[in-house]
Amino acid sequence: MGVFKAYDIRGIYKEELDEALAYRIGRNLPALIGGKKVLVGRDARLSSPSLSKSLIEGLLDAGCDVDDVGFSSTPMIYFFTAEFNYDISIQVTASHNPANYNGFKISKKGALPVGYETGLAELEKACEKECQPPSTLKGTLSQKNHIPDFLSFLDRFAPDLDGLRIVVDCSDGMGALTAKHLFEKCDATLIAATPDGGFPSHSPNPLEPAGRELITKTVLEQKADLGIIFDGDADRVMFIDENGAFVRPDLMIPIMASYFLRKYPNAPILHDIRTSRGVTEALERMGAKPYIWKVGHAFAKVKLREIDAPYGGEYAGHYYFRDFHWCDSGELASLIALGEIASAKKNGISFSQLLKPIDSYANSGEINFRIEDKDGAIEKVISTLKEEAPPQRELDFGGIRLDYSDWWISLRKSNTEPYLRLLLEAADERLLKERLTKVKELLGQN
Repeated sequence: MGVFKAYDIRGIYKEELDEALAYRIGRNLPALIGGKKVLVGRDARLSSPSLSKSLIEGLLDAGCDVDDVGFSSTPMIYFFTAEFNYDISIQVTASHNPANYNGFKISKKGALPVGYETGLAELEKACEKECQPPSTLKGTLSQKNHIPDFLSFLDRFAPDLDGLRIVVDCSDGMGALTAKHLFEKCDATLIAATPDGGFPSHSPNPLEPAGRELITKTVLEQKADLGIIFDGDADRVMFIDENGAFVRPDLMIPIMASYFLRKYPNAPILHDIRTSRGVTEALERMGAKPYIWKVGHAFAKVKLREIDAPYGGEYAGHYYFRDFHWCDSGELASLIALGEIASAKKNGISFSQLLKPIDSYANSGEINFRIEDKDGAIEKVISTLKEEAPPQRELDFGGIRLDYSDWWISLRKSNTEPYLRLLLEAADERLLKERLTKVKELLGQN
């Protein structure tokens, strides 16, 4: 089944996953994970109510007691899982994928992620077999509303935003559940702020330029200090500066790190293998201990616990917090980032000026290629580059990264989409263009 991915279950509704699979997931999951107290939430996609209903039927037939919280952001589900001691939680969502997709994000006790290496592989095999008959002790179903508890938690991090003008784009998604409350004390313009699983305003993926056109336009029209944009399920947040320029998400890692390093000097700060050298250098200047790791929440959350980091971030806009049970939350990240940006403004420093010392290298951004033989393509590029010159550092986890004195390259296979992902960074634009041309030739993509 191609819908069982490294981090979650995701595919095109009716073509790759449907209510029958949702039932099987619910029926088989408890035996694999253990426990019977289960939480279920969902996003606003048109298929989410039906998939959620079938999933819950499977869980009840497995003998589980299910709390259904209905509409919720993915971070809400992580928070509720840990705070209210659920054995299992499932969020019905396809995150940033288009409207015709859906899926399931699964966590276990403590909001620990369930990925392909930690349970989804076994679940996939179980779902390929005939389901067992319903348990003789069928579970119970309750409706819950934990959102007030989530808002009370976030209020602890509410910064002084006096004098800050912002635009908040909820992408017709789950960020809309909390945006009015979170930003009511500042000059905030909310857009695409009604949950609608058809995503009529734009794509729910802020990494797509078309998904950012509305917020860019609004930031410039409003003469705002910045814009923030959530993805469809609000586990990611991204930023637009006062000039309407998109802020590459890894550049925000040091800005938010400032908040935590004031509390925990010299703390480890997690980042992924795609992170800019400018980011790691900024973290080192701040006294942090940068720690590089695999891409993806299923890996980041475990590693954060291992190294006891107060915070970490990823290139794709996920930001993780020890105070949030080491999980990612676009809502919490937005508050912490806004606090740092508001403080800088009071000192006469604009958002773009705050970013300038971090954004110190020429960066290609992540480029996606549809290539049939991804493993062969990666091997060709890496072996050719290593023959030309030995790298100063080679990393091989969740992708391959070669570091040279004045440039580096990352190549990895996407775990959620059918792409080979390339990222290059160099000391200047001339070298970046030269290296990028060379690598595209090796990939046959010129």
